[in-house]
Amino acid sequence: MFTSLFGSEPPEAAAPSGLLDRLKAGIQKTRAGLSNALDDAVQGKKKIDADVLDELEYSLISADIGPRTTAEILDLIRERAARDMLGDAAQLKTLIREQVLRVLESVERPVPRVGEPPAVVMVVGVNGAGKTTTIGKLAHRFRAEGRTVLLAAADTFRAAAIEQLAVWAERNGVEMIRQQAGADPSAVVFDAVQAAKSRRVDYVIVDTAGRLHNKENLMAELEKMRRTVKKVVPDAPHEVLLVVDGTTGQNGLEQARKFTETSGVTGIVLTKLDGTAKGGVIVAIARELNLPVRYVGVGEKIDDLLPFDPENFVASLFD
Repeated sequence: MFTSLFGSEPPEAAAPSGLLDRLKAGIQKTRAGLSNALDDAVQGKKKIDADVLDELEYSLISADIGPRTTAEILDLIRERAARDMLGDAAQLKTLIREQVLRVLESVERPVPRVGEPPAVVMVVGVNGAGKTTTIGKLAHRFRAEGRTVLLAAADTFRAAAIEQLAVWAERNGVEMIRQQAGADPSAVVFDAVQAAKSRRVDYVIVDTAGRLHNKENLMAELEKMRRTVKKVVPDAPHEVLLVVDGTTGQNGLEQARKFTETSGVTGIVLTKLDGTAKGGVIVAIARELNLPVRYVGVGEKIDDLLPFDPENFVASLFD
């Protein structure tokens, strides 16, 4: 069973109907590209030679599995082949599947448990990654748990961002704390967390400005917001979710690295998986940054944000 910040979710919230089927459909492009490439690499081959390894390397890199994980997989294949532990090339796909699952499971960590509301979730990411849409979908999931939600419109740099978040607040039937465009984002966060605490709201989801990961002053603003939250709820924020656009491939890894260094990211939300063949970047981010993936976005509907489970993902990718 999947868990939320307040413990186990009810089955209807944690496992929407056909979760595995929906995940398979959502990563169809990545699945097709990787699976077909692997099949082509080993088709009719009985011997694991340099040509097979080159084909495998190209297949894994093309799916954005990442150079380090790819190198580890190839080293493992060479080692087992040298020890006659691989009967034929057809077993390679199983070995790759096992290694990918091992990487994803190695970075899993429990969701923090919140005893007393509010649970504070900050959502960060660059422009265009789908951050505000993700917040709307998160609010929908939390509401499905039977929890109350308050949104904090801390992206005060653009009036349009505040209005966009207001649409999602209305759609979900939740409250939103806002100020005028140009206001201090930390002031919005302070008001929101104070309001949630006094009203005993379960979740505060903080929208932040879509900021380029190389803009140090904007990254400093994120750290200021974190300090502000702690003045009201000392152990908050409980989660800092980095939204990464799945179509960006390895550039998404660099984004994740910069945000992790400056904003204390605790988990990844990978969006737009339904529109890319580069969904393997999940593995690269997990391996390189030791960060768990919390959710994946597989479509535009309000319930198309799925909780991430390594076994389900690998099964969707290979089985």
